[in-house]
Amino acid sequence: MALKRWFLPETPDVVGTLTEQIAVTVEGLDALVEWAGSGGSDAAAGVVRDAEHRADECKRELRRALRTAFTTPLDAEDLYWLSERLDAVLNGAKDAVREAEVMATPPDAAVGEMAVLLRQGVGHIQDAVGHLVGDSDEATTAADAAVKSQRGMERVYRRAMSDLLDVDDLRVVMARRELYRRLSRVGDMLVEVAERVWYAVVKEA
Repeated sequence: MALKRWFLPETPDVVGTLTEQIAVTVEGLDALVEWAGSGGSDAAAGVVRDAEHRADECKRELRRALRTAFTTPLDAEDLYWLSERLDAVLNGAKDAVREAEVMATPPDAAVGEMAVLLRQGVGHIQDAVGHLVGDSDEATTAADAAVKSQRGMERVYRRAMSDLLDVDDLRVVMARRELYRRLSRVGDMLVEVAERVWYAVVKEA
C-alpha cells in the first residue's frame, strides 16, 4: 500500500533558503563596492536595489518555511533572527546608495573603504552560516573575522569624520557625515549577525 504523503511532516530546506539569502546579500555588497569605487555608478546602484528586492523574497520564503517545518537543523528563532538582521544589512546598503543620490553626494575614498570592509564582513558571515550545521568551531572563527572587519570600519569612520573638520562647505560636511553614519550603522548590524552566530553555537553546545 502506498504511503500517504499527508502523514509526513514538512521538511523545507530552511538553511538552504537562508544560504540563498546570504548569497544575494553578497551580490548586493559586491555591487555596493563597485558603486563606491566608481564614484556612484547608476548601474551598480541598480544592482544593489535589485539584490535587496530578491533578498526580501528569500526572507519571506524562509518565514513561510519556518511556519510549516516540523523540525529544523538550527533553532527556528536563530534562523529567523539571522535572516532579519541580514535583511537589515542589505537594506542599509541600499539606503546609503539612495541617500547619496538624494543628496547629490558621490561616494568618496572613505565610503569606498567602508564598502569593502562591509563586503568582507558579509563574506565571513557567509562562511560562518555555512559551518553552523556541522562545524561550530569554524562557524565562530568566521564570525570573529566578521567582527574584526567591522572594527576596521570604526577606524575608517573616525578618520573620515575627523577629515570633515577641514572641509569648509557645510552642505558637503552634512551630506558626508550622514553617509558615513549610515554605513557605520550597517557595520553594527553585521556585528549583531556575528554575535547571533555565536549565540546559536552556545545554545547547541
